[in-house]
Amino acid sequence: MKVYKFGGASVKNADAIKNLFSIVQKEKSELIIVVSAMDKTTNNLELVWEYQLNGNKDKALEKIAEINTFHSSVINDLSIENDGNLIQQINSLTGKLKGYLNSSVNENKAFSYDQIVSYGELLSTTIISYYLNHKKLENTWVDARELIKTTNHHQEARVNWEKSKKQINKHINSNSKTYVTQGFIGATDDGITTTLGREGSDYSAAILAWSKEAEEVIIWKDVSGLLNADPKLFKETEQLFKISFKEAIELSYLGASVIHPKTIKPLQNKGIPLSIRSFLNDSQKGSVISNNGENDRDVPSFIFKPNQLLLSITTKDFSFIFEDHISDLFQLFASYGLKVHLMQNSALSFSVCGIIKAAMLNQLIEKLSENYIVRYNERVDLLSIRHYKNFDLPEIVKNQEVLIQQRSRSTIRYVFKKY
Repeated sequence: MKVYKFGGASVKNADAIKNLFSIVQKEKSELIIVVSAMDKTTNNLELVWEYQLNGNKDKALEKIAEINTFHSSVINDLSIENDGNLIQQINSLTGKLKGYLNSSVNENKAFSYDQIVSYGELLSTTIISYYLNHKKLENTWVDARELIKTTNHHQEARVNWEKSKKQINKHINSNSKTYVTQGFIGATDDGITTTLGREGSDYSAAILAWSKEAEEVIIWKDVSGLLNADPKLFKETEQLFKISFKEAIELSYLGASVIHPKTIKPLQNKGIPLSIRSFLNDSQKGSVISNNGENDRDVPSFIFKPNQLLLSITTKDFSFIFEDHISDLFQLFASYGLKVHLMQNSALSFSVCGIIKAAMLNQLIEKLSENYIVRYNERVDLLSIRHYKNFDLPEIVKNQEVLIQQRSRSTIRYVFKKY
């Protein structure tokens, strides 16, 4: 069995869904197809959520009507509009969403988010499952809320792995060769809808693959695979055809747009390879992440993170920076939402480079200044080079003021700003 995951861009309209069909019909193995919401649907549902929180029911209902119209137009473009049952299913889903808006009162924001935004995946998979059956590719639609069992930590639910495995093997079995289900969503034991947080659809694919001990997971994207640098910033880029799970996690930690570590971990545990391939050209080779790390050092990777904050902290009495100071500082960073990407310390100072919401910066500086001398630079850039080949200054850093330079056996990092 294999698991295919299609994101929003790969199912953005009728032509994209037709392309999905052309890809999956070639697969001879048993298949689970995990699908995200159609392009911009999640954004529109988040607007519904915001309107609901602000008490603007009319705006919320207008946006739901817009979402319904969009999905109906996709059905029309797929030439399956004559089936009243499909239209009825779509109307039923948007009707339930309207019903939720009418009945909900003063629930917490995260709970409300999950109940509203989850409809995007339910709508997309309903249409795609029907279209595949219409094209004689028989499949079974499965509600992911029956499969993935989670805690009630809304917007970032934690998976109950054993319960999920039991449910997945109950509902996904030899009764069908192909299954279509939703990414991103799950449910508590009580059937309350939850969502899985950042890159939740990739995570869903990994959970399903882990539970079924799948042969492979393939994530279909609009790129040919993993690149060693952003082609918008670097003239010459190379594809990373094969890297290890460990290397993917390291690159993700440095800020590369690879695959989130939470998706990688269950696949790594079961030794299930993860491929990234292009839905625009499915004949291209793509990139494979697996337990094989023999190619990890073949190509250096350049990870650029702009608009960072550089924060340097010194004790007021010029005493040494000890572990208890660093522990206190990280508690403050967490309280004010500072996400640290790099840190460096000396006997008397401690520096971090990261990101923080603008509204929280002054509050953090004010709090730190109670006990420390604080210096900071806004809008600095961070470049990390993984598996560098030499010590030459990269072009992007030349003629810039380098504020911090770090070097380890495998990685060089620069924090810099314009003169």
